[in-house]
Amino acid sequence: MLAKYPIHATLPATDLERAKRFYSEKLGLTAESEEPEGIFYRSGDTHFLVFPSGGTASGAHTQLSWTVDDLETEVAALKARGVIFEEYDLPSLSTVNGVASMGPIKIAWIKDSEGNLLSVAQLV
Repeated sequence: MLAKYPIHATLPATDLERAKRFYSEKLGLTAESEEPEGIFYRSGDTHFLVFPSGGTASGAHTQLSWTVDDLETEVAALKARGVIFEEYDLPSLSTVNGVASMGPIKIAWIKDSEGNLLSVAQLV
């Protein structure tokens, strides 16, 4: 049934123009298409939608993640663009300069302008 179809993430935005600036200026993404229903972005072979919403993102869990070849390089480039990485100091998770090591994965989290929790990860 659904296994043969592609999927995409959808992220709510209370301020679509603010979100558009964040994804463009901070993450370097270009809108693939813009409609009143939202903005589609392409990243690699996938895409995601940022849509206008009256609700507020919880930011309580990762909603979208990029898998990269070199996490430290990507984190440095994003920091240079003004992206702020989340820091965690929990019994089960701790970050150093925004990066956590979790077994075979290194991962860093950011919140977009709307409070959606995004991550950048590397399989090591």
